[in-house]
Amino acid sequence: MALKRKDILGLRDMTQEEIVKILDTAETMKHILKQNNKKTRHLQGKSIVNLFYENSTRTRLSFELASKYMSASSANISASSSSVAKGESLIDTCRTIERMGADVIVIRHPMSGAAHIAARHVNTSIINAGDGMNEHPTQALLDLFTIRETKDTIEGLKVAIIGDIYHSRVARSNIWGLSKMGAKVAVAGPSTLLPIELDKTGTKVYQSVEEAVDGADVVMLLRLQKERQQKGLLPSLREYSQIYGLNMERLKLAKKDVLLLHPGPINRGVEITSDVADGIHSQIQEQVTNGVAVRMALLYLITRQRGQHDASLY
Repeated sequence: MALKRKDILGLRDMTQEEIVKILDTAETMKHILKQNNKKTRHLQGKSIVNLFYENSTRTRLSFELASKYMSASSANISASSSSVAKGESLIDTCRTIERMGADVIVIRHPMSGAAHIAARHVNTSIINAGDGMNEHPTQALLDLFTIRETKDTIEGLKVAIIGDIYHSRVARSNIWGLSKMGAKVAVAGPSTLLPIELDKTGTKVYQSVEEAVDGADVVMLLRLQKERQQKGLLPSLREYSQIYGLNMERLKLAKKDVLLLHPGPINRGVEITSDVADGIHSQIQEQVTNGVAVRMALLYLITRQRGQHDASLY
């Protein structure tokens, strides 16, 4: 079954059934990743273009590898080394890529809503790889996949998200996705870094990390986005670490089999201590592997023709 949508723009408008379909497909894709020969023919004849207006390592490389593992043609475009640097608009750039035969354009952009704008102006499928402070759906989907793989379910779990919620597109996508999958979402962070719309999502806001982590099944740390910070939002990194950083003592408040996640890159000694990041509860490295599997699933599903029966994934 193909997804009943042309684009992957966010989890806010995605149904639970679509999320489950993606996670189920990613499970099969991960089996392929574990094989010695990772090459499949599922995207043979397809063309994927990664159009990144922001720096990225994990997201960009995982999309590139996902494309190549499934035999698609792939190309990377950085804004700094393309016609974008000459003033070409996002719409014109996407139209140019579309006319070159691209089936999917993966976009990362510093402006919220950029992927939505592009999707309205081209017939090529658009996958949002992060747009401003809006959403990062593929990261949230790999987080959901990691939780389900480890816990067997998402429904009913308490998931604590700690840190810079305000600037985090990862947090926004996860809040939407986790809520739709039946999880109980709790957040904690400095009041200056908590968006005012949280009360509309059913998310429980706590004043302290200890309260949020208490009894949690999953703890998700967020990177403190220093590049987006405005003066006055934080007293200092040292105070932030002391009050909101996750250390082993705070982690002990969670359930004994707590799952620890972080979208990366990690600021060790700021939002998380090294012993926690590298500890037995951490699935941070597994998230990286799962990111490739989820992006393989998305590229596979988004390129299926409507009404076409899925070919065997093996």
